[in-house]
Order: sequence, then C-alpha cells, then structure tokens
Amino acid sequence: MLGDIYFMKQALIEAQKAVEIGEVPVGAVVVCKERIIARAHNLTETLNDVTAHAEMQAITAAANVLGGKYLTDCTLYVTVEPCVMCAGAIAWAQTGRLVFGADDEKRGYQKYAAQALHPKTVVVKGVLADECALLMKTFFSARRR
Repeated sequence: MLGDIYFMKQALIEAQKAVEIGEVPVGAVVVCKERIIARAHNLTETLNDVTAHAEMQAITAAANVLGGKYLTDCTLYVTVEPCVMCAGAIAWAQTGRLVFGADDEKRGYQKYAAQALHPKTVVVKGVLADECALLMKTFFSARRR
C-alpha cells in the first residue's frame, strides 16, 4: 500500500515542474483508491489567471476523470497549505482528505478561514514539510537576486 509520503513526493515532482516554467512551486495530486487520477501545478503566470492554483487545476482534472464534482473518496496532496480560495474549492468538492506539506503562514487558509473546509474532510499536515518549504524558499530567494 502506497502512503502519504509517496504521494507527497509525486506532488513535489509537480511543484518542480512549476519551477521549470517560472511558476510558484506548488504541486498537487489527487488520489482515489490508491491511484493518482490528477496531477497539477501552479499555472497562474502561464494562463494569466489568478485562480490557476495547483489545487484548482487538480480538482478540475479529478472531477473530469470521475465524471462528477465530488471528491469524497479522494485525497488531495498539495505541497503547500491551500489558500482560502483553494480551501473553498476543496470544501465544495467535498474532498475526503487533504494532505499538505509546508504551512503558509502568510496566505494559508488556517490563518484566515480555519473552518473553510468541509466538516468531513480529514486534514493531515506537515508531510515532507521541510522539503516542501525548501522548494518555496529556494524559489523566492532566487527571484530576489
């Protein structure tokens, strides 16, 4: 049985793809019945769309695979704590589990809307948090040079 660490590593691969195209390095995968059904990374710069976060892209892709809007039997893995917008989408999709790596103390949903998720969504925090945070820190320090 594959676990949270394996799937978070897959999300990190997506985050690295974001770095390669100049996007903020956030990656996400949606898993249903031990199978990845969607992979995504930030595309806000590429699409010129502030809503094109990794989570939003992954939720849309997963819903298309499943043929329905609810992800009740799915787990969303994301490298960084979702923002309020993404938390709302995660709630509307009734996502069964949310697993994230690094906290986002500036823009994360926990700071602004801790109750935003669906009440039945199980949250697991801090999976590969150091690796996820390092990718973000490296990206932003390189941009400041």
